[in-house]
Amino acid sequence: MRKKFYISVDLEGVACAVGAYGQGLSASPNYNFACLQGTREANAAATALFDSGAEEVYIWDCHCTGVNLDYDKLDKRCKIVIGAGARKRFPHIDESFGGIVFIGYHAYDAPDATLAHVYSSVTYQHQKVNGTLVGELQIDAAIAGKHGVPPIFVASDDICVSQAKESFGGIITVETKKALAWNSCISKHPLLCCDEIYDGVKKAAEIADTLKPYIIPEPFEYEVRYKRIEGAQGSPFRDINNQLFERIDAYTRRGIFGSPEQIFEY
Repeated sequence: MRKKFYISVDLEGVACAVGAYGQGLSASPNYNFACLQGTREANAAATALFDSGAEEVYIWDCHCTGVNLDYDKLDKRCKIVIGAGARKRFPHIDESFGGIVFIGYHAYDAPDATLAHVYSSVTYQHQKVNGTLVGELQIDAAIAGKHGVPPIFVASDDICVSQAKESFGGIITVETKKALAWNSCISKHPLLCCDEIYDGVKKAAEIADTLKPYIIPEPFEYEVRYKRIEGAQGSPFRDINNQLFERIDAYTRRGIFGSPEQIFEY
């Protein structure tokens, strides 16, 4: 087993997290609890990795502006990646890492999925790779896959977990809640979820060496559908020839990217 792991922590998928009507999680009265629970779930995952023999664990606070977790409640052996502006997913990742653990991620847009979106709930309707819907899980896993690092564990609501299983063969998962609607769910008790995450990540660490990186063949077709017409009008996305993406309809742009990292250049 390789001794380094990355834990990527979003917040929408943690236990007992929902948003507010007409808004996302960050504007919700539930946000502070989501930060606490994200910290608990990330720490459960980190503890499981250290107990499995890991020597180095990075915890990346990647929700919104990247300053959400209660850092002093994390295992003091962790390295903590915080803040925004680096324009790079998984800072310092390389082939020495044994796997990615996804905590608190959420589904891409799907009926009744809790807080489902792709990077911006106010900007995008959906995003596709080669005609297939993708979300933050798939895109982030593909970026890690460029370094040969596989996704090994996902904790989220039942719809996100189902999407993860469709995308990543052999991945270990924990359902934190059953999605009812965009701002509604039936959640497991938050402390029970932490126990299940600990057990699940220990299992994931045991099989990490058998799991394969998630690879998007390059180049690939990328499609972005905006929620507002002016979003598509002003879309900054450029293809591998530095040409603006083609306008498919009033809301949609499509073009060819050379790598998944290009998504974050704009």
